[in-house]
Amino acid sequence: MDAKPKTERPAEDSPIASLEFEQPILELERKIAELEHLSVSTGMDLNGEIKPLKERCAHLIRETFARLTAWQQVGVARHPARPLVADYVQLLFSELIDLHGDRAFGDDPAILCALATLDDQKLLFIGHQKGKSTREKIACNFGCAHPEGYRKALLKMQLAQKFGLPVLTMINTPGAYPGIGAEERGQASAIGKNLLEMSRLRTPILSVVIGEGGSGGALGIGVADRILILEHAYYSVISPEGCAAILWKNGEMAPVAAERLRLTARDLLELGVADEIIAEPLGGAHRDHRQMALNLKQHVLRHLRELRALSTSDLLERRYAKYRAIGRWM
Repeated sequence: MDAKPKTERPAEDSPIASLEFEQPILELERKIAELEHLSVSTGMDLNGEIKPLKERCAHLIRETFARLTAWQQVGVARHPARPLVADYVQLLFSELIDLHGDRAFGDDPAILCALATLDDQKLLFIGHQKGKSTREKIACNFGCAHPEGYRKALLKMQLAQKFGLPVLTMINTPGAYPGIGAEERGQASAIGKNLLEMSRLRTPILSVVIGEGGSGGALGIGVADRILILEHAYYSVISPEGCAAILWKNGEMAPVAAERLRLTARDLLELGVADEIIAEPLGGAHRDHRQMALNLKQHVLRHLRELRALSTSDLLERRYAKYRAIGRWM
C-alpha cells in the first residue's frame, strides 16, 4: 500500500475542529484568513496588519499549550482531528501487507496487524484502530479491542520473532472492549497472555502512545523495550471519568482525577514509565498531521536502530530490568 499524505487539518468551518480552550486561537486565525482573502480579492497590501496578527497567534498557541491542565491534555489526546493509526499508516509506510485473524474466533478490526516497510526497515506493525466515519468507528468499537484482537496481535508478534522482524505498536484506545461477549471469549486471559509473551519475545519491541493509552487495552500491545509517548497523549490505568465515578461517584470530578492519576507525558517520563516524549507540532498533532508523522518517523527509526544493535540476551535482560524499575519507591 503506497503512502499518501492526508489533509493536514480539518476545514475551519468544521463543527468538531476545536476544543473549548482553542476558541481564542481559532478566532484569531479566522481574522487572519479574512484579511488574507481581502488582500487577494482587492489587491490591497495588508501585510502590515497580517504579520503582527500571525505573530500574536503563534504566541497565543505557544502560551496556551504550554500551560494545559492534565484534563485539557486528555482533551487534546482525544481531539477529533488528531491523526489516527490510519493516518500514520498512509504517511509513514511505503509498503503494508495486512495480516488477519486469530485462528480461533475471527478478525477484530480494532487492531491492525501488518508487515510494513519504513524507509529501508522492514517490521511488524500493530496499532489500535478507532475509525474515522461513523460506520468505521462502530466496526472498530471506537478502538476498544476484543480478545480476538489481542490473540491476533500475539500470533503476528510470534511470526515477527520467527523471521527476526522488530515490532512497532501504536497505542490509541480508551480501553479493551468491556462487553459480555468479550468477557465470555476470555478478554482478561487474552490480555494477560500478551503481557507474558511480550515480556519474553525474542525480537525488539517499540511502543508509541499516539493518543489515549487506556488501561489493559493499551497494555495488551504495550509491553516493550522502549515506550515513547507523544507530547499531548496520555497513558493511564483508568480513564479520568472512570476514576471519578469509582472514587467520588461523580463524573464532574474527572478533571481532578486526571491530575491525581499522573497520566500526562511529562508525568510518565518522570515516573520512568515512558522513555521519551515526542514533540508535537505547535498547537498539537491535529494541526499538522504530516509534520507529526515526520517527527514520529525520526524517533522510531533511531530507537529501532539502537534496539536492533543489541544481542537477544541483552535485549531481554534490559526489558526485564525496565519493568522491574517502574514504580520503584526511592
